Amino acid sequence: MNTYPPSVAAERTGFSLDTLRYYERIGLLSGIGRTSGGRRVFTEDDLGWLDVLRCLRDTGMPIAQVRRYAELAREGEATLAERLALLEEHSREVEERMKLLRHQYAHLQDKIAWYRGQLD
Repeated sequence: MNTYPPSVAAERTGFSLDTLRYYERIGLLSGIGRTSGGRRVFTEDDLGWLDVLRCLRDTGMPIAQVRRYAELAREGEATLAERLALLEEHSREVEERMKLLRHQYAHLQDKIAWYRGQLD
């Protein structure tokens, strides 16, 4: 099994080293392996989990909900329905923000067109 030092994990996931340490400290990352010298090493599974965390973070899920999702994931298959419900609710919230952004983007484009018209 391939393992990666924190610097490679950070590079591959786009998270800073500080963020990786923070995520481990608050329980979003668990079971991170260690070398015999005590240095953290990340597996492909860890990097996959970090991709999930990146998605949740980038789509605006509050850290408390991300922590809840991580707790549920660690509990296994018995929590599938609860995890699904959490992700579905987040998906609805993301969709609402996307609708607002599309509306505001159209407004912004109208304003840009107006200014261009004034300069012509």
